[in-house]
Amino acid sequence: MIHLEKAGLSKIFIIIFHLVGFVGFSLPQYHDFFLSFVPYHLLLMAGILLANQKEYNKNFWAALVFVYLSGYLVEVVGVSSGAVFGVYHYGETLGVKVANVPLLIGVNWFIIVFGVGAILKKHLKHQRTLKAALGAVILIALDFLIEPVAVKFDYWSWENSEIPLQNFIAWFFVAFVLLRVFYELEFRKSNPVALTMIVCQFLFFLGLNLTVL
Repeated sequence: MIHLEKAGLSKIFIIIFHLVGFVGFSLPQYHDFFLSFVPYHLLLMAGILLANQKEYNKNFWAALVFVYLSGYLVEVVGVSSGAVFGVYHYGETLGVKVANVPLLIGVNWFIIVFGVGAILKKHLKHQRTLKAALGAVILIALDFLIEPVAVKFDYWSWENSEIPLQNFIAWFFVAFVLLRVFYELEFRKSNPVALTMIVCQFLFFLGLNLTVL
């Protein structure tokens, strides 16, 4: 009963924070105020996802560290070389940067990889490679919605203001590898708030694409 209450309250928090953020991003006079809270929003969503995790064994922590570090380091290589996603650089919205990449970018990779990974857990059983590929396609679709919003609100910017096809191809391969490792490591992957988290992200960025851009 306590677990159900925690999951239910967590879903309510996820929905409310995305709704409030959507309203704030939609009103120009409040842009600066809401943008200053983006790093805290990411940390809160990661915390909610973690709080609803059903098992914290060594494989879970190994997966978390792998996704965070790999997500962060591939961005470092990408920003410094332009050879991964294309030529881009990060703005100030995502907070403190090391090697020109926000430390929170690894947190974002954790949220979306663990979220999608948990959603697909019960489907295509024993077909880990296929699940990882399907999850990567879902994350490409999410990135397609994120990119225009991210550029407008100074998350990051692209050379010549053009989002290259290379970015989406790289997203697929990076997401595929992260998800494949996620499925390979043995721990309980179901998470009662994962679907709410990912759906809210899709709706949040879709809504901003339709109303703000």
